[in-house]
Amino acid sequence: MHSFDTPLLTRRAALKGASGLAIAATLPGCVTATATPAASGATALLDDVAWRLLAHEPGRATSLGVDTGVHAAMRGQLEDTSPAGKAALAETLREDLARVSAVNDSGLDAPTRTSLEVVKSAYANALDGFAQPYGDVAVGSWRNAPYVVIQNVGGYLDLPRSFDSDQPLRDGADVDYYMQRLAQVPAALAGELERMRSAREMGLVAPDFLLDKAIGQMEQTIADTAEGGAWAMPLGRSELAEARAAVPHAVQLAQTAIAPVLAAQLEELKAERALATSDAGMWARPGGPDYYRWALRASTTTSLSPEEVHELGHDTLASIHAKMDPILRSLGYTEGTAGQRMHQLSQDERFQFAEGDEGRAQIMDFIHERIDWIRAQMPRAFNRTVTAPLEVRRLPLAEEPGAPTAYGGAGSKDGSIPGKMWINLLTTDLHRKYTLPTLVHHETIPGHVWEGEYSNQLPLIRSILAFNAFSEGWALYAEQLADELGAYADHPAWQLGYLQDAAFRACRLVVDTGMHAKRWSRAEALTFITEQTGDGMDEMASEIDRYCSWPGQACGYMVGKLEILRQRELAREALGNRYDLKDFNMAVVEGGNVPLDVLAGNVSRYIASASG
Repeated sequence: MHSFDTPLLTRRAALKGASGLAIAATLPGCVTATATPAASGATALLDDVAWRLLAHEPGRATSLGVDTGVHAAMRGQLEDTSPAGKAALAETLREDLARVSAVNDSGLDAPTRTSLEVVKSAYANALDGFAQPYGDVAVGSWRNAPYVVIQNVGGYLDLPRSFDSDQPLRDGADVDYYMQRLAQVPAALAGELERMRSAREMGLVAPDFLLDKAIGQMEQTIADTAEGGAWAMPLGRSELAEARAAVPHAVQLAQTAIAPVLAAQLEELKAERALATSDAGMWARPGGPDYYRWALRASTTTSLSPEEVHELGHDTLASIHAKMDPILRSLGYTEGTAGQRMHQLSQDERFQFAEGDEGRAQIMDFIHERIDWIRAQMPRAFNRTVTAPLEVRRLPLAEEPGAPTAYGGAGSKDGSIPGKMWINLLTTDLHRKYTLPTLVHHETIPGHVWEGEYSNQLPLIRSILAFNAFSEGWALYAEQLADELGAYADHPAWQLGYLQDAAFRACRLVVDTGMHAKRWSRAEALTFITEQTGDGMDEMASEIDRYCSWPGQACGYMVGKLEILRQRELAREALGNRYDLKDFNMAVVEGGNVPLDVLAGNVSRYIASASG
């Protein structure tokens, strides 16, 4: 089993604070049987804050499965994406941040104090984002984007996927809610269009290579919409008579109301393309350096500068390559850099899937086999396991050209919607048999789906708010945990796949900061990441484009993992023979999704408790 050294953050004391706030190192723990009046009041406040946020983002209520009972009407509503709607959301955040900040937490239990601090962090950071002159701001989520509609951002992608995977169709009332929400799609797209035009007028135009992808994808979505397509497909697939009866109305809505706004968005993208340059990074956009510093802070929940992140990436990459070299030599790959030798490995037909649908079926079978294996190992790593229902789905065809190789997440809070792993099957050449195991462990178990099941057991506001550095840091830690459980023990090539993915995440620190702060071109970034990892040019091209449209997001992965590993080593050193891996893992996942300094507090409390 292998891991790589983690001296980097400790050596330069890199983690300097979450989101610029002095968040207390408060810790979750067991809630007392009898809550004090102060605790009951704070709990009620946090619940009210959660519902006030969901009122602005009803789609989130649906994905969590909490739009039921008195909140059922939210199932038929969509977010107001217009400038006015975003301003109203920001005002709610401002009001609720003040309410939460006014709470005297001196008499509160640790879990409640932690929840208050998590809200403060998420809301303060989001308000800093809304103070930027443009872009989409994720409130307690992971995707901040300067461009409202681009190759991997926008309702033209998000909404069809949501109707297909999240929108329930259990009875006639659900059909009514489906149609109500569908009727609001034109307004949501029009709100985006208004913000697209406003951003262009202030000089914000995406790079030409992103716009070329977005235009092609938008054209495909419009062609699909002309047939009713994804907007009506879930209804036609349903066994409900009411759903099938609604199909003609849905098709009409798609053709007469949705298609014209999509066409207007397409014309706007083309207008932007006429003005676009090939400059990849935010340095070339108006206010771009300030935007990037905020985006980097939002992603990592630290105050690391672009220069520090860049250096951290180079150092981490070197340590991972040192781990790969002896394994490569043992397999007979002795000449060239680690990246060159991994590229040679990728050409080995033993690790390739067949082309076309035959290979797609092989990939799906491979994924399910690895899920079954890792699920059986979880009692070895956690004192309390979760059910973690999940399904594996292919990404929608319109999304695949601009999407990463895969992504995933936990299901709904009520368990009615399973967790999902979305896999990009645009071409089977995106995947190798030695890379898929790590991808599975990252997206499903013990990664995103697994961790999310624990967060779903926390109060509603904690299920809503998530921090990129923790979410993705945990998923990378999950890859290493799978390694420590023996996932790759009998497969040296799988071991290399795991280390190659780790090197890939270190490269992200280098190329993200390189493009957005150091004025690297897309070609420079693509050359660096392919040479250092040995990954394919086509796969890495989509990754580079993702970093251009989601500035800073890719940096949260390795920063978060290194901090989790640093905390684990602190616990091991402090506890000696009292240290238990299962106890440490429980302290992290039951503490919930938190900024990194709050994570440190969770671990400190675990150490104090285990010390007796």
